[in-house]
Amino acid sequence: MSAGSERGRKRKIVGIVTGKKMQKTITVEVLRLVKHPRYGKYIKRSSIYKAHDENNQAKVGDKVEIIEMRPLSKTKSTKLVRIIDKAKI
Repeated sequence: MSAGSERGRKRKIVGIVTGKKMQKTITVEVLRLVKHPRYGKYIKRSSIYKAHDENNQAKVGDKVEIIEMRPLSKTKSTKLVRIIDKAKI
C-alpha cells in the first residue's frame, strides 16, 4: 500500500443544516425515501449528522455536502465539503 492511497471511498452526503449552536460544528439533517417492504409505499426517513465546519461558514437552512472522515469526537465523524445553496433568510 502506498502512502497516498485511500482506504476505500468516502461517502458524500447532501443535507440541510438544522443547528449551529456549537463551535466549529453543524448539525445536518439528511432525508431519504425508503420503500416499505410490504406495502410498497415510499416513506420519508431522516438521519442527523454532526459535521466539522472549520471556518463557521454554514448557516441554518443551507444545503450542504458533507463527507465521512475519521472520528473527531464521540459523535462527530463527518466534515463540511461545500455549501451548495445558501438559505433564503
